[in-house]
Amino acid sequence: MKHYLPVAALCLLMAACNTGKTTQTIGLDLANLDTTALPGTDFYQYACGGWMKNHPLTAEYSQYGSFTILAEENRKQMQGLIEELAQGQNAEGSIAQKIGTLYNVAMDSVKLNADGIAPIQGELDEIAALKDKKDVYALLGSLERRGITAYLGTGVAADEKNSTMNAVYTSQAGLSLGERDYYLAEDEATTKIREAFKVHIVKLLQLAGFDETKAQQTRDIVMDVETRLAKAFRSMVERRDPHANYNKMAMDDLKKQYATFNWDAYLTNLGLKNVNEIIVGQPEALAEAAQILDTLPAEQQVLYLQWKLINHAAGCLSDAFVEQDFDFYGRTMSGAQEMQPRWKRAVSTVSGVLGEAVGQMYVEKYFPAAAKERMTTLVKNLQTALGERIQALEWMGDSTKTKALEKLAAFRVKIGYPDKWKDYTTLDIKDDSFYANIERATVWNSDENMAKAGKPVDRDEWYMTPQTVNAYYNPTTNEICFPAGILQPPFFDMNADDAFNYGAIGVVIGHEMTHGFDDQGRQYDKDGNLRDWWTAEDAERFNKRAQVMVNFFDSIQVAPGVHANGKQTLGENIADYGGLQVSYQAFKKATAQNPLPVVDGLTPEQRFFLAYAGVWANNVRPEYVLYLTKMDVHSLGEWRVNGALPQIDAWYEAFNITEKDPMFLPKEERVSIW
Repeated sequence: MKHYLPVAALCLLMAACNTGKTTQTIGLDLANLDTTALPGTDFYQYACGGWMKNHPLTAEYSQYGSFTILAEENRKQMQGLIEELAQGQNAEGSIAQKIGTLYNVAMDSVKLNADGIAPIQGELDEIAALKDKKDVYALLGSLERRGITAYLGTGVAADEKNSTMNAVYTSQAGLSLGERDYYLAEDEATTKIREAFKVHIVKLLQLAGFDETKAQQTRDIVMDVETRLAKAFRSMVERRDPHANYNKMAMDDLKKQYATFNWDAYLTNLGLKNVNEIIVGQPEALAEAAQILDTLPAEQQVLYLQWKLINHAAGCLSDAFVEQDFDFYGRTMSGAQEMQPRWKRAVSTVSGVLGEAVGQMYVEKYFPAAAKERMTTLVKNLQTALGERIQALEWMGDSTKTKALEKLAAFRVKIGYPDKWKDYTTLDIKDDSFYANIERATVWNSDENMAKAGKPVDRDEWYMTPQTVNAYYNPTTNEICFPAGILQPPFFDMNADDAFNYGAIGVVIGHEMTHGFDDQGRQYDKDGNLRDWWTAEDAERFNKRAQVMVNFFDSIQVAPGVHANGKQTLGENIADYGGLQVSYQAFKKATAQNPLPVVDGLTPEQRFFLAYAGVWANNVRPEYVLYLTKMDVHSLGEWRVNGALPQIDAWYEAFNITEKDPMFLPKEERVSIW
């Protein structure tokens, strides 16, 4: 339920737009435009066509956009910090030693290739020792603690109906292909991926020492088990209903309803003891998982769980495993043609495992203190604009408005980096093997998460590292978070005017705010509790207006014969829409006393929308279009522009769009929510 916005990363940079300095540039690179395209025919091509032509996809990428440029720049900055430590002599147990050792182990291709399957051989033997299927439950918990998820996933998070306390959740999980449709859909593209997956299973198992017969037998078991699970899993659209995903059960009741499942063995080996109740996310999926576990013979359980281990570990083993892993998940599923160089993968790994330790170094070197203060001011300006829009809504009643404004005023805002850094003292990083380190880190994180069960929620905790190029809204804490990782060019120019900054970064900040009032976020109150605070009439009006958005995006064809999913992307589409409305209002208010001039033939209003579109400039491979359409709750970059702007009255005015233009929507057909 946390809403992550790729490129939401950009939001921090707007911090300096109201510095009082004389503006010198419009912030836009006119070479990014394609002026042969007409704004009312294809605004995305008009605003981004030049950029897309000048930034062709290279073999390494499934997609490459404005966001990617910033992420790559961040990675280079982190590389410098990490390699400096990796080349030095560091005290044993120090953060410097942990960072340096992990990077060096990840970069040591000679050792990785010499080790081969050895780093996981002990665990393969552990699974092979399973002789009685009743013992599988303890093994499942132990494997999940190490990051190997099969059948179900369990974790600790805020109780959505008692948001000050942490609760234990269990949910559908464990599909090797990630999403149920890959097992069930019969279209040509999905069928092709499914058949390639079967080939991948055999190849990966043969690398692990399975003979062809055993590998094929295991493939058939994997496909049978995971197809059965997929049939019971809820779709991404169904999982958008937080009430349907909240099924709290006392342990005694859980044990009665899923009587064959040995909960005590599973939870104990996962690191959970004295659990009194569990919130079940998808009861049907859990029932099917319990049924398979109870009926699948032990020898088949062994082969399935060995597959789960090998597939999980492949990216941390020898080059042969890594290449096979990339060949399927990278090339076949995502369309990338070439693996990232080892140093990039190593930097990303260190940044993931020791995120806040790397983040602390990153902030000290690259995050200007003044930016945090300016960002705080900017967020308040956007909050004011959203409050004004809520007060002016003609479709919402006064009692709902009052509660909406209370929720807006209660937003917690996190900017840059946490006030208290994570302590990695008890995490051991050694030079034994790359996989062993990843597993120790996974266990460490799992234990940290499980230890929160039944304890108060730490509202100061961050769910992203400071160097992350992203942002989020979390409904159970009613917070918006903007990490420091985006405070650098090319997305912010201290000398650019407000038209650019409000259009690019301001919209993204407004996007995160609007998530508190999208189709999911609106169901949580100001304290983060899943509670209905709307009148029935206002809720009905909201849903009717949201359906306009669903219908519009359902009609979009993203590839031949493939349509966007309006329900799956509804929350993000509402947030884009709200972000545009809120930031445009704030922009007009900020420049009311000192209107900006026309520059290079472009009005300030036109530059606002061009800046917004530029955020989503992106080239993407056909395979990745299909992947994102199945797996992502965000619309494709093109449609975050061409799908969002036709809903915005001010865009029509800025570019004189009329009913003669293909992108024109009659006023009565446009979305009208926030």
